[in-house]
Amino acid sequence: MSKHEKLLQIKNLTLHFRTQKGDVQAVDGVDFELDYNRAVVILGESGCGKSSLAKAILRLLPRNVSKYSGSIIFEGNDVMQLSDEEYRQNVRWVAMSLVPQAAMNALNPVIRVGDQVAEPAVVHLGLSKTEALQPALKMFRHVGVPDDFIDRYPFELSGGMRQRVAIAMALVTSPGLIILDEPTSALDVLTQANIFNVLKRIKQELGTSFILITHDIATSSELADDVAVMYAGQIVEVSDARRFFIEPLHPYSQKLMASVPRLRQEHDPDFITGQPPSLLNPPKGCRFAARCPKRFEKCSEEPPVIEQDGRKVKCWLYA
Repeated sequence: MSKHEKLLQIKNLTLHFRTQKGDVQAVDGVDFELDYNRAVVILGESGCGKSSLAKAILRLLPRNVSKYSGSIIFEGNDVMQLSDEEYRQNVRWVAMSLVPQAAMNALNPVIRVGDQVAEPAVVHLGLSKTEALQPALKMFRHVGVPDDFIDRYPFELSGGMRQRVAIAMALVTSPGLIILDEPTSALDVLTQANIFNVLKRIKQELGTSFILITHDIATSSELADDVAVMYAGQIVEVSDARRFFIEPLHPYSQKLMASVPRLRQEHDPDFITGQPPSLLNPPKGCRFAARCPKRFEKCSEEPPVIEQDGRKVKCWLYA
């Protein structure tokens, strides 16, 4: 496949879930792009729709979906036009794969980790079980797992090693994009740092692109080339990481950054008052307005997406 301008372009992606109380607007009109060999970090507090966005991109949908629309253009092809079977065969775990939340618990406890890592190569690349162990071993080396671990069971590995095995499983078919959903949330600080070093090395050596979904701002800055901030089912800011971490634009992004404790700061970390809006019935205007210290009259109207020096922000302050 010839190289296109962007690896991934997501336009107006929408995913709503049907519940007894009404439709939950988990992902509501999301737009962002990702270049080759880049890492975009999607930040936001719990419940803002980050994991639902990962499910929408990979079409891992539960049964109670009420609306699923938009376009996902991967290497120039709109994969939303594919049937479920075509998507399973040609996209999921071939072009893009997932390291799920609590990946350490995603491994089958009664199957050797080598066989689990090799399985995507058997299913999607048509290799025999013996042939598939070769790319599995290769990925073990990339993520820093010793060769002899290939015959071990998940309970024989530490949390950090199980996380590395989950990353190796996502890599074994050589996808162009890996989505990582809170990959280090259950790990200690030193193991988190080691996992991020592994991801940086993979990005450098294999040219893989990443979407990292997290609410951990401090560790995400290790990998980020770009940052997308999600709030109440929408992307409210997209920026290159260097400028975002120095000077975020959206009031919600500013509050997020002010909540991060730093070694050398004289004042206490800030906090955001109030609660996020219900995704059953989100407000018509800016979804952050009720909690925003800078709100004014115009905020009751749907905010436009403003482009400023290559950065995008969904806020009336920049109109």
